[in-house]
Amino acid sequence: CSLVTVEPLVFFTNVGVIMASPLSTQYIYEVLTAEVGYNGSKTSGCSIRVAAHRPSGAVLQEVETLSAHWNLYMNLGVFSVGLLSVPLLGSWSDEAGRRPVLLLCNLGFTLQTILSVLAIYLRLPVFYFVIGKVISGLFGDTTILMAISYSYMTDIVDAKSLTLRATILEASLGISGMLASVIGGRWLKAQGYIIPYWFILALHLTSILYVYLFICESVVPKSSAKLFNINNYRACWQLLSTGGTRSGQRGRFHRSNLWLYMLSEILITITYSGVSSLFVLYELSSPLCWGPDLVGYGSALQNMSYLVSLLALKVLQSWISEPWLIVIGLISTISGMVVFSVANTTALIFTGYVLSLLYVVPTPVLKSKMSKMVNPSEQGALFSVLGSFETLLLLASYSIFNNLYPATLHFMKGFSFLFGAVILLFP
Repeated sequence: CSLVTVEPLVFFTNVGVIMASPLSTQYIYEVLTAEVGYNGSKTSGCSIRVAAHRPSGAVLQEVETLSAHWNLYMNLGVFSVGLLSVPLLGSWSDEAGRRPVLLLCNLGFTLQTILSVLAIYLRLPVFYFVIGKVISGLFGDTTILMAISYSYMTDIVDAKSLTLRATILEASLGISGMLASVIGGRWLKAQGYIIPYWFILALHLTSILYVYLFICESVVPKSSAKLFNINNYRACWQLLSTGGTRSGQRGRFHRSNLWLYMLSEILITITYSGVSSLFVLYELSSPLCWGPDLVGYGSALQNMSYLVSLLALKVLQSWISEPWLIVIGLISTISGMVVFSVANTTALIFTGYVLSLLYVVPTPVLKSKMSKMVNPSEQGALFSVLGSFETLLLLASYSIFNNLYPATLHFMKGFSFLFGAVILLFP
């Protein structure tokens, strides 16, 4: 039973999540295009026939702006409720066990997918996609999925192997992301939205079944554990204020190191997440004018970073220190963003994806170092605290990037990517 871990669960769930993200973005883009003047026909590239009194360029810019705002609303929906649910669920898992939280998380994804299918079938307003995100956020969404998965991994793996195993866990994200991106784009082009969404629903149901049948509990559950308990929040605050019970006499120094690791990880995560939310919009619009298949290939190459990073860590870990591994990953990410900021051809976009192939490297290294600084009974609290901070700042990040993108279209379309590169200089 100990040989069966959370990697397959992360794989199944993430295939569904990654497939759903560009599908929902493209569906909303299509609906909004119709609402602002698109008469139902589309020519090559970005050219669309609209009402005679409206130039197509003005329509396209309006659609981009509205789409970016709806992206923001969906992210606000999931992360605003996640601020309360993530620390509660993460700390609760230290006492009640990891399995119940993993089941709840995948239940949230299932309910969100059902609502998305209904919205497309019944042609409901795009606001229903926001409601779906709120439901997913109540159950922790991907933040709690990865927090509990990392906690589960630290429960069953020795400290020496933790960095590599954490990278394998991240690689599960990459493999699933590549598969989902390629399948999703071509499937959408061939059969529309509904059938891919039914497949996504089947994946989330499979994930629930996998947790129930195959994931063994790694924590001894306490009969006194309660989900809605203020002590779950207190455990998170104690970890943050003291640096964990393992800090001992090194309290202040230990706490400062933990804070700095957290700050670096948070800045890396929120910056790349904020920028990534713009990729599909950037690629769909002029001058690139990508179709669903190219969007899928681009997302697949982006997710290949997980595999490349795993191989890089496996090769470099024995003769390059962990801080330098983090620096190498940051340089890769920054260089890719600089290219994205000036990309006006398909070749340049793919060049940016290739240059940033090591962007995943810093995350497992930082999380591994943090997990070694706290006791096993604090792993859930640690990763939920980290996830909560990421959630809080992701709200600001998505707001900034999704408002910055339409605001800077008139003078530099890729300015948001350049802004992200500057932020990454700080870590």
